Amino acid sequence: MADSSWTASLAAVITQIAAALIFMALLFGGVRLAIGRTLVDRIVAIDMLTVISLSLIALYAHVSGRFVYIDVALVYGLLSFLAVLAIARFLEKGL
Repeated sequence: MADSSWTASLAAVITQIAAALIFMALLFGGVRLAIGRTLVDRIVAIDMLTVISLSLIALYAHVSGRFVYIDVALVYGLLSFLAVLAIARFLEKGL
């Protein structure tokens, strides 16, 4: 029994470290979005923020035990990828 409580506390610590790293990445992504000098810098920062939010959704799915949120993260990631492709095409060729 003592072995399972040790692994549960280790899992809780790892989850807290992951959450702290995700929020730190959100902070750095927001700073990059705010001080980006060019439009491309800002678009890359927005894409980075969507990837970070995907990891936040996955972490929440793990913590809450509701893995339906993984499906939400997959759809969100696909839509984010398509949006970045559309913006890149717009920047290169225009409408």
